[in-house]
Amino acid sequence: MSSNIATVSFGTKLSDALEQLDALEPEKYGRTRNYTDGAVSYLSPYISRGVLSTRQVYDHLIDRGHDPKKCEKFIQELAWRDHWQLQWQAHGNDIDRDLKHPQKDVQNREMPGALVEAQTGIDAIDQAIEQFYEGGYLHNHVRMYVAAIACNMGKSHWWQPARWMYYHLLDGDWASNALSWQWVAGSNSNKKYVANQQNINKYCHSEQRETFLDVPYSAFEHFQIPRELQKTVNPALNTPLPKTESPNLGGEKDVAVYTYYNLDPAWRSGEDLHRILLLEPSVFEQYPVSANAIDFATGLAKNIDGIQIAVMEFDKLAELAGNRSIHFKEHPLNRHFRGEMDERDWLTSVKGDFRSFFAYWKKAKKELL
Repeated sequence: MSSNIATVSFGTKLSDALEQLDALEPEKYGRTRNYTDGAVSYLSPYISRGVLSTRQVYDHLIDRGHDPKKCEKFIQELAWRDHWQLQWQAHGNDIDRDLKHPQKDVQNREMPGALVEAQTGIDAIDQAIEQFYEGGYLHNHVRMYVAAIACNMGKSHWWQPARWMYYHLLDGDWASNALSWQWVAGSNSNKKYVANQQNINKYCHSEQRETFLDVPYSAFEHFQIPRELQKTVNPALNTPLPKTESPNLGGEKDVAVYTYYNLDPAWRSGEDLHRILLLEPSVFEQYPVSANAIDFATGLAKNIDGIQIAVMEFDKLAELAGNRSIHFKEHPLNRHFRGEMDERDWLTSVKGDFRSFFAYWKKAKKELL
């Protein structure tokens, strides 16, 4: 098998993120993003972990002289990310369930074992999954193919395969992941997304024939689960959190709490604070991630001067902090935090619960374009 799906690695130094930002080609992205060798930004792991914000990326491309109207497709992708986060903010744990409609024609609540084992028989997909396990990254179009195979050809409910994908992603953003899976499965959209082998061949530069997807689009109206997808599994997903000591909170300094979603080295950087990366076991029990994902996050945390890692619940850290002020950034997973909450650096001032992305985009683009 040959593949045009690039194997990508992501460094954990701040300079790695900034170099990737400098390499951004937003106009080319708009023309080629759906191809597996297209000019995608590879910024998503740094945005998802809060090292870079969507606004920071937007400001950078404007500062570099790019015309925002010629970069609309790329800017729209930044807006999608904020839209999903706003949906999580508005709906909380409800995004863990079918949000708009019950997913139709669900025949199992596991996932096809062939996807987990990278043995679907579709070469481009199997190679992408093997590289995914190694590098923690999937091209966005391939994510849609995988979701369609799981939900619309294998007829699995989206929840379990979405958890499997999130588990292995270095750029895991539960809102983007869960709601995108629901979009493909039709529980967060008005129709399901499907793709056939011809489509995969086009965008993955493959030439395969005679797979279970080598059918016309009309065949998807009454598609039966193919033999290759009939065996289902429930993959074990457990987060290997590091062993840590109780953090040193000596003196009178206030406490800045970082999380898996906020590893911004510039946040309150001029202040004399105890800086704690808090990894709450309850969060990773609800949304487990892989050893690679934890290693990536803790590697990024090293860009924050004086950071200490604490594996404990927030209430325990608050008890250790005593009467000192605790600072943190807003995030749906931080709703139980107590202290001084800082707003995130959103792409625009547009907030709220929009029924669709394009209702949100209609307002957001007035600020951006």
